[in-house]
Order: sequence, then C-alpha cells, then structure tokens
Amino acid sequence: MTSKGHFDATLKPPLKWAGGKRWLLPVLKRYWSKHQQSRLVEPFCGGLSVALGLAPERALLNDVNPALINFYQHLSEGLEVDISFINDESAYYHCRDEFNQLNAKQNNPARAAQLFYYLNRTGYNGLCRFNSSGGYNVPFGRYKTINYLESFIDYQPILSRWQFSCQDFETIPLESMDFVYADPPYDTPFHQYSQKGFKWEDQERLALWLSQHDGPVLLSNQATDRIIDLYRKLGFRLRYLDAPRLISCKGNGRKAVKEVLAIRGF
Repeated sequence: MTSKGHFDATLKPPLKWAGGKRWLLPVLKRYWSKHQQSRLVEPFCGGLSVALGLAPERALLNDVNPALINFYQHLSEGLEVDISFINDESAYYHCRDEFNQLNAKQNNPARAAQLFYYLNRTGYNGLCRFNSSGGYNVPFGRYKTINYLESFIDYQPILSRWQFSCQDFETIPLESMDFVYADPPYDTPFHQYSQKGFKWEDQERLALWLSQHDGPVLLSNQATDRIIDLYRKLGFRLRYLDAPRLISCKGNGRKAVKEVLAIRGF
C-alpha cells in the first residue's frame, strides 16, 4: 500500500494461472474507471490478475476451489514460508501426496497453502486440476528454472482489505451496485477445474443470475455459438476480442481464440 493509503497495483499475481486475464485489464479498466467506488465482486477470482490490476478498495472474491481460497486467506493473514521449494520431480510428487492428504482431511491449512503454491509454480503448464475424488492431479512441469517467492508479505496489506469466499456463485450476497466481473471456466469440453466441474447447465445458471443483477456486469468467455446466443437472448451487449491463447494439453499447441465480453448495466 502506498503512503496515501491506495493500493500498489504493480503487484503480480502470486500464482501461475492458465486462462488468466491480465491481457484483458486495459479493456476492463475503462469500464471500471466510472465505478471505482463500487465493490468489485468476482464469482470466479482465479489467479487474482483482475483484482490486483483494478486494485479496488472493497472486493468480494469468490471461487469454488477451496485450496485456492485457503491460499488467499492465508496471504491476507500474513503467510510465513517454512518449506524449502525445490524444482525436483520426486519432491513434487511427495508434496502433491502430502497436499492431497491435508486437503482431504482439512488439516494444517497453513501448510496446505504453502504446498498449493509450490504445486502451482512447479506443476505442468500453469494448470489447476482436480479429479472427481478431489485429488490434485497436475503432473510435474519440467521447467528449467523457477523463481519461487520466499515471502508473501507484500500481499498482506492488500488482500487483508478484501473478503474471500468459497461457495456457488448463486449464493454470493450481492449489493445492488456491486461491479461484477465473471470469468467462468471456458465453454469447452474440459471443465474439471474443480471437483464438481462446470457444465453447460452451470453456464446457463450463471447467465441468468448475472442478468438479474441491478449493477454493472461484465462476463468473459470463449465466443462459442451457444454462449453468444445465451447472452444475446438475455439482453447483454456483446463485444468480441482476440484472446492471446487457448489452453492446450501441449505447451506449444496454444493459439489465439475469439473471446466474447458480455456487458450489462453500463
């Protein structure tokens, strides 16, 4: 935080995050500029690139991934690192096993937060993936070098001002003039980001829920025909953008993809 009490918006997201929206920030900032006194609400906060980039005074940041929210909550409380992070395959799988045991039993959440960070930075391709049993199953990433953070202290003053929650988006308690930015999982065949996944029925629920909010709403998703049709029928204005990448199982298989920004209440 700066001496005037405003947030330092230069902090980078602490996690690698496939599908992150740092590239979209210049567009989002133009919409945010007239609503900076509002509370920012993100039903799918992901890697925090939008929240850190917009730097709101008030925010409600939600995600259905409990391991992710546990990590952010510990950052907001001043997480101290006591694990030595090593870019080593055997160490990675040992830590993955330990994380899954802690996560399943909800034991030692502070250590689980550190392990989640280590797995995120060391695992393959910036992915965050859980199987149907709730086990983190991203393989080793094989990076030549990794720059691990040894201290998260710079994040504590910022994140301590924000509220974090882990719940289905429909249960988020919205205020009438909240600025809502929704970045759900893309409308693609892969949707096992969390244990329960995110299916087409969830995309429909989200669209209807967003359409009922009185305040400003922005949503980004892949510009598939059914996403376009869904939001157009609900009265959203649509804007098309070229996203810089599409998540691929092969690191060299990424390519530009059309993304749609659904806009309401501006």
